[in-house]
Amino acid sequence: MSDAKLTLISHHLCPYVQRAAIALIEKGVPFERRYVDLAAKPDWFLAVSPLGKVPLLVVRQEDGMEAVLFESAVICEYLEETQPGIPLHPADPLARAQHRGWIEFGSSILSDLWGFETAKDPATYEAKRLALIEKFRRIEAELGAGPFFAGHAFSLVDAVFAPIFRYFDVFDAIAPNRVFDGLAHVTAWRKTLASRESVKEAVTEDYADRLKVFLKNHDAWLLRQAA
Repeated sequence: MSDAKLTLISHHLCPYVQRAAIALIEKGVPFERRYVDLAAKPDWFLAVSPLGKVPLLVVRQEDGMEAVLFESAVICEYLEETQPGIPLHPADPLARAQHRGWIEFGSSILSDLWGFETAKDPATYEAKRLALIEKFRRIEAELGAGPFFAGHAFSLVDAVFAPIFRYFDVFDAIAPNRVFDGLAHVTAWRKTLASRESVKEAVTEDYADRLKVFLKNHDAWLLRQAA
């Protein structure tokens, strides 16, 4: 077990930050949060973030020295290796490798999701909507009885998909998109993750309002079609 003190450098909307926050909460690890404005990145942040992105995990060690980890996958793996509590990766090497693959699949969904939420015209919006439907159909075929990705055990795959589903909690309240039509397993999984305490605590209470402001600032077709 690590006795290091941890600070999660965050942005209010970043799904990759949410992955790390969920893992920390699931592990029962005390940590602090420090938010940055990615539209006006402060010098201290640029000095410690090689890619200029969040999340960062600042690890303050017993000797007072600080180390900075970047990239959510690296942070989650570090937590898995150093912190006690319920494992968030399968013990079996093959199953663990498969989970890592689905984590990358979740990241590819986020790429399509970015295009979906920032689309400024109906053609781009529809193309991204169809791409998302196709990927969620792949997930539907992979899921079993649940309630989580791997059955009864919450895993890092769940931590990756919970922030994805959170986007749609806001989108669905704006306008119908029918992305999850006919996907019974995905819909049940989404509902289960939404009720998980670690998932709720991964964002601030004003998450939905902040996301709506983001959509407005990007002149999103999603908002215009609702109007």
